[in-house]
Amino acid sequence: MAKVELKQPIVEEIKNYASDAKAAVLVDYRGLTVEQDTKLRKELREAGVVYKVYKNTMMIRAFEGTDFAQLDKDLEGPTAIAFSAEDETAPARILNKYANEIEALTFKSGVVGGTYYDESGIKALANIPSRDTLISKLLGSLQSPVTNLARVLNQIAEQGGAADSAEAAPAEEAPAEAPAEEAPAAEEAASTEE
Repeated sequence: MAKVELKQPIVEEIKNYASDAKAAVLVDYRGLTVEQDTKLRKELREAGVVYKVYKNTMMIRAFEGTDFAQLDKDLEGPTAIAFSAEDETAPARILNKYANEIEALTFKSGVVGGTYYDESGIKALANIPSRDTLISKLLGSLQSPVTNLARVLNQIAEQGGAADSAEAAPAEEAPAEAPAEEAPAAEEAASTEE
């Protein structure tokens, strides 16, 4: 079997990951221990991120004609790549967490949403919360004014209910007083008739 035939399935695998990916981040992984690498891979996998090590030449071939071809200039030396098809910032966020703990793990570059980012750009993206976190924060900020309005309306209704019952009590007392006033008028009318 020729070398090209052996390499073709690997290139196709990379192409498949790249075709579905919203983001890809390159890192230099030299110096990671097996334990560190295992923890990193586990967390990436749980977040739906594919983390692989391929030969640079195979990645260059697979990236031809895609947005990820922008990464070709950074494919030197040992390189690992993290693809994400769901959360665009997940690879950068998780890799950054480990890069802060492990000096050996360093960013090279990445492509997120079709835009190329160098090392500092990827680090900046790593600080952006996940899409779900951003949505929940947005919903929380939208829900807060509505909740406050509901509380105010509820308090007004409760105070209005207390005012209505206070007004209702004097109204009930008024008819009881009226007959007492009518009685002297009736006595006066009777005394003038005599």
